[in-house]
Amino acid sequence: MMDLTTESLTEAAPAKINLYLHVTGKRADGYHLLDSLVVFAGAGDRLRYEPGPEPLHLVLAGRFGPSLTDAAGPDNLVMKAAAALESACGPAARVRGGRLILEKDLPVASGIGGGSADAAAALRLLNRAWNAEVDQATLLRLAEKLGADVPVCLASQTARMEGIGEILGAAPVLPECGMVLVNCGQAVSTPEVFRKREGAFVPRAALPARWPDAESMVADLARQENSLETPACVVCPPVQTVLSAIHTLPECLLARMSGSGATCFGLFPSARSAEAAAAELAQAQPGWWVWGGGLA
Repeated sequence: MMDLTTESLTEAAPAKINLYLHVTGKRADGYHLLDSLVVFAGAGDRLRYEPGPEPLHLVLAGRFGPSLTDAAGPDNLVMKAAAALESACGPAARVRGGRLILEKDLPVASGIGGGSADAAAALRLLNRAWNAEVDQATLLRLAEKLGADVPVCLASQTARMEGIGEILGAAPVLPECGMVLVNCGQAVSTPEVFRKREGAFVPRAALPARWPDAESMVADLARQENSLETPACVVCPPVQTVLSAIHTLPECLLARMSGSGATCFGLFPSARSAEAAAAELAQAQPGWWVWGGGLA
């Protein structure tokens, strides 16, 4: 049997998209309660583990890696995930050093779960690399302690996310569709966006078991909202500019912000139409990060 701890292994960390995001309440401890339909895009980061004699450390690469050069220490979510997994390993695990290389191709602090997806990828990757055999329930508990989006990113599958992110349930069966992701390049503070939120809490959405086509899905999603979109536009006015640009793209069915921003998305009838729309927008706005394609 191959000893995985001697091999270089990789794990994808796909972008997490909130098709809608309702703030439904607030707990006594200050955490907000959410209801969200989460999907994963073909865009994402990639994490690679290379075993070695040196203590485990993180190397940042990719388009957005240089902007995080000072954040590769133990406080990085990837390294926190590694430390959490090591503490959960049994005596049979072969915990080793080496380096984790993060190809950071998603924008930072952008509402598409980049850091959370990276942490979840680290849990999956090192569980394999170390032959840790930590079960899924334990991994989920570790993920919950790392951040609200880490549990849903652990499986990286379409899910309904509730509570403060720890309650994951079945989602409607999605039809074929495409997606365009756009980020203006301005990082957004999630706590600041929540502080700017005004108005009443939003009820839990009523969703069907499946959508027969993209048009039916969009009709239902249009009746929902992202409760953080309006405050995010106050914190980061370019979000509204991005939404308007997406909305005017050919064949766009719906334009909305994901998470707490600033990344926005557009839904399209197919991956091909999304790719074409993304190419058009990237040419018109070369300073923006733009991606188009299908769902993961």
